[in-house]
Amino acid sequence: MSVGVSTRVEEQPQVFDTSMASGSIVRLLWRAVRLRCPNCGRRGLFGKRMKLNERCASCGILLERGESDHFLGAYLFNLIVVELVLAAVLATVAIVTWPNPPWGLLQWGGMLLAIVLAVVCYPFAKSLWLAFDVWLRPFTAAERDIAAGAPREIAEELV
Repeated sequence: MSVGVSTRVEEQPQVFDTSMASGSIVRLLWRAVRLRCPNCGRRGLFGKRMKLNERCASCGILLERGESDHFLGAYLFNLIVVELVLAAVLATVAIVTWPNPPWGLLQWGGMLLAIVLAVVCYPFAKSLWLAFDVWLRPFTAAERDIAAGAPREIAEELV
């Protein structure tokens, strides 16, 4: 007579799926351009006033990845994109209106365009930088544990 041992394992809700986040760079960038979570692809990265939420509203993964200077790359990316677009617009207007370019319009319009572009591009720069970061440095077991509900201090000690 054999004693049966139950091999049934209770399934817990899947909060974090590494196969989703470690996907191709194209998938991560597509999610970033649409301002979606790099892990689950759902909305909810930004709250009011373009502030990045601490966690994804859907899967719970931490969006601030731990270092205080983590988003310096996003600021640099934003600056480069804004400056390139601004230079292209100013050069195009100057070339099209040559030999009498509207210098006053270029000066004031360029300044206004730089400010507007910096504000408009900011959330995209942050989400794109987060996508690059997830691609280069996939989520860790500690981040998975934090997403599942463990306090940050305890999860970081487990790594």
